[in-house]
Amino acid sequence: MSTLLNEEKDPGAHVAPGEIIEEKEIQIMKKLSRLTFNLIGAALLMLAALPSLVYGQDRGETKATIGKANASIEYGRPFLKGRDPLKMMKPGSVWRMGSNAPTTITSDVDLDFGGTRVPKGKHILLARLAEGGKWSLLVSSKNAFQYEPGAKLAEVPMELREGKESVEQLTITLAEQEGRGVIEVSWGTSRLVASFAPAK
Repeated sequence: MSTLLNEEKDPGAHVAPGEIIEEKEIQIMKKLSRLTFNLIGAALLMLAALPSLVYGQDRGETKATIGKANASIEYGRPFLKGRDPLKMMKPGSVWRMGSNAPTTITSDVDLDFGGTRVPKGKHILLARLAEGGKWSLLVSSKNAFQYEPGAKLAEVPMELREGKESVEQLTITLAEQEGRGVIEVSWGTSRLVASFAPAK
């Protein structure tokens, strides 16, 4: 009895039809598993690329070291396409200073905007047009579409200047000048300038 149990199968022995079917099913399941794995991988790649598809890939970034602060601004860069940026804004409205995803400022230390302390981290930047053509820079916890007074973290004046050359694609620069961070928004011939400092 034990001899029969330990005896190896004869390679030429007859294989039952059920065994052949079972082997084919295993092969099919392996192929399906590989296909499922490939589909999941492709889906993950598409999800990873989704933010770029939604917000567009034309984003700008400007960085500067101001005193002890390492600050950066990230923003969308729309094209002017013959429009007048000043006429697109109505008094009392806020502008996201870019396109698609919000324009943000990031700093590794607290910042001072006009005497108001803004904690380190990432915050949204907006521009507000008041009556009489006066502009101000808003540091906000909400984007332009959700903005309400309670979202304001700080607000400082923005100086409107006239540039010599027209800038077709919106450009924001951040630079250090005499210990302060100077933000300049250029679009068309308009220049909006505001500043801040590292908090003491």
